[in-house]
Amino acid sequence: MNDNNDDDSIIINNLFPIPVYQTRRDSGLDSTEEKEIEDIIEEGMIKNLNRSYSNNSYIFDTRLYNLKEFCEQHIKTYVKEIINPTEELDFYITQSWLNVTKPGGSHQIHSHTNSIISGAFYIQTDVGQTITCYDTHKNNQPIIDLEVKELNLWNSNVFDFGVTNNQLLLFPSWLDHGVQQNEKQTKDVISLSFNTFAKGIFGKRENLNQLIL
Repeated sequence: MNDNNDDDSIIINNLFPIPVYQTRRDSGLDSTEEKEIEDIIEEGMIKNLNRSYSNNSYIFDTRLYNLKEFCEQHIKTYVKEIINPTEELDFYITQSWLNVTKPGGSHQIHSHTNSIISGAFYIQTDVGQTITCYDTHKNNQPIIDLEVKELNLWNSNVFDFGVTNNQLLLFPSWLDHGVQQNEKQTKDVISLSFNTFAKGIFGKRENLNQLIL
């Protein structure tokens, strides 16, 4: 019997991982984009618990065209590399809105319905700013609460992503996420969120699940 516990004989597989796509825009907002952001905020914000979101929930339809193009490019990469559909699908941005989180504010845990991929582009952040993602499968796991020495990808059910200016995150719309209160925050955090859907052929005729949009 071989008692050798050589690390080379151990394999830990990451089954069914949840993708959170991160990238950065090379440049910040230009003067035109900054003015458009100011105008959107001045046109009115809707208070929602500990944050506010813009009256205009279709921003990319009429404004910030260069930023929209940047987001669309990375949506295409996400679809190709992560979803990798057999059929040619046209993913497009549906709603897009501005979020303003003042010092002491937060976003409740939520997901996005009627959407496939959701995204957030960070326009203005502060020290220690994060977005928290939650393990959607936790409710299907045994109710055993074990204390752990150190959190890792396998024993934790929450994960904080640090965010900075000009950073884009893309993730499955069903992923639970939120923003916890940042005690270091001294200025408004501004982000632009959006949802997507797709046109094309979903499923197969012979599987009796075909949907043509």
